Amino acid sequence: MLKLNKFPIGIFDSGVGGTSIWKEINTLLPLENTIYLSDSKNAPYGDKNKQEIIDLSIKNVEFLLKQHCKIIVVACNTATTNAIKILREKYDIPFIGIEPAIKPAALQTKTNTIGILATKGTLNSDLFEKTSSAINKKIVKKEIVGKGLVDLIESGKLHSNEMTELLSSYIIPLMNENVDCLVLGCTHYPYLIPQIREIVGDKIQIIDSGEAVARQTKSILEKHSLINTSSKNSSHKFYINKDKKVLEILISNDRKNLKVIEEDF
Repeated sequence: MLKLNKFPIGIFDSGVGGTSIWKEINTLLPLENTIYLSDSKNAPYGDKNKQEIIDLSIKNVEFLLKQHCKIIVVACNTATTNAIKILREKYDIPFIGIEPAIKPAALQTKTNTIGILATKGTLNSDLFEKTSSAINKKIVKKEIVGKGLVDLIESGKLHSNEMTELLSSYIIPLMNENVDCLVLGCTHYPYLIPQIREIVGDKIQIIDSGEAVARQTKSILEKHSLINTSSKNSSHKFYINKDKKVLEILISNDRKNLKVIEEDF
């Protein structure tokens, strides 16, 4: 019987943003080998229709399965909310999805008003509507489509004046709406937390799903007896189908045994 424990965790996103999830998984599970797929050529997914998102997600999964991944993390809110049901039906492998952390925000808000910054594809999805409608009806949800934010991050303009202006145009109105919790509904957005904090100060709590996804990944690995117990240094491969410079910058402060591969897929 083939032992799958040493096989890698597969992670994919529409681009480089899902590395925020990879960092959380790598921190919690340092012995695990990982393969990250950045479909930057097709980013952002949030502007695409449901079938396009499903087709791209299937393509990504097929790539990761060829790399012998033992579990796949869909590190993209848009892909999760639009495609994960299809993926789970199609493939006999555990999938971990990611959704905007609306429930934690609803439990923590003191003003009963939460902001949700996400892509159009996530906010318009059936899964988001189902999750959103399940929270306390007294909670007022202010949904903001973060149009253009992913594009700027993918193009290396994370710290540009253009980013500051665009982000301010989305965040400042929320402060006038009595919002005290801001849910980041895209895996690219945690990279914007320092800039968001400069805008809101300590008036708004910022909530993302990264740590919860890492904990769920560990839980599923344990459930299926797939935890890697090897004492060897873990290896991490990052595949990207566009210029790899931005990806390399985002992971440059992490461990050294990383390999970034620019490949058309």
